Amino acid sequence: MTYVVTVETCIPDDAPDLDALGRVGAVVLLERGFGSVAGVEGPDGVEVDVFDVDVSDHPRGVLLTVSVAAPSLEVAEDAVGAVTQEVLDRTDQLAAWVVMSSEVRLHPDRARESLEAADGPDAPPSDPAARRARHTARPGGAAGADGPDGDEPLSDVVEETSDPEAEIRALATALRSFDPAVFGAGADTAQLAAGALVHAAEVLIDELCDDVQALAEEDTDVASCDGHLWHLDRLPARHADHYDERFARRFLVTAVALTTRFTDGGFRRLGCLADELVLRFLVEQAHVALDLYGLLDEDVAAALERFRVHVHDRPHPGPDDDAALLGFGTWFTPFGADRYVHPYAADLFADEPAEEYRGESEGA
Repeated sequence: MTYVVTVETCIPDDAPDLDALGRVGAVVLLERGFGSVAGVEGPDGVEVDVFDVDVSDHPRGVLLTVSVAAPSLEVAEDAVGAVTQEVLDRTDQLAAWVVMSSEVRLHPDRARESLEAADGPDAPPSDPAARRARHTARPGGAAGADGPDGDEPLSDVVEETSDPEAEIRALATALRSFDPAVFGAGADTAQLAAGALVHAAEVLIDELCDDVQALAEEDTDVASCDGHLWHLDRLPARHADHYDERFARRFLVTAVALTTRFTDGGFRRLGCLADELVLRFLVEQAHVALDLYGLLDEDVAAALERFRVHVHDRPHPGPDDDAALLGFGTWFTPFGADRYVHPYAADLFADEPAEEYRGESEGA
């Protein structure tokens, strides 16, 4: 029978609350740890199959919703609680964390949603967190057999974990628009930085898709959204009431278009302010990925910064400058006739003229 087990994990009692980056990192690490778990062994050697794992954060830890097939509710709760603690113990950054509870909470709506995302181990995941797990478990998305830090298998029913560094380096050749010289570093460092950017592009686009979905489901904007957002709530707060589903789709299309030009050899120059914001998010995501895998050092961080400066070629203020971002309606306006902005996102094709947005933001 299928059960949906809710597991509450928590940081030590004497530890301060997690900040935003700490919560995101913990979610990624737990998703990565569970990404190598196909099943666990319950009491008396009973096998428990893991179908789906949904991970969300809270200030003192992480909540997991795990869909499993087990012979009884008690077996499901015990097995999921035990494997969660094992994942924590085998992840250096989470080794001091503890499992506070592991139980089947009979909330009909939550159970229905989780079960709909768990029709079988081979079904494509419909839940956003499950989709993210395929990207953040390992750079190449392949399944693996060791624990999150390359230790012994978490159970007898685990697949082999790939080498994150090797997989990131293998992605470097996809960054076709740039010569390794733009990183201003040795070949090894340039390869790692380039691969991290390609990996970051996949994760960034997937998470922006989640942001679009969250705004669409609530039919709201970032200022009023109650759900978890990955990136759009990190844009300048003064315009948060303008970041609605329509804006989010335009921003997502901009990210897809820019990263496509990075990887198909067609990139020339950034086209608009939204491109510059995407570039900032992309480099930050590359930092996060490398840091999570223990691959971020001063050399590769400097290489990523040199790449950002090379791509961000405008002499005028960038996206972090208040003056540049004051006119919200200019974000998707091409810098010039020779600059590319995807037709779906460009102000020329927007539902509302750029002047209306500009007037509203200046009067705010």
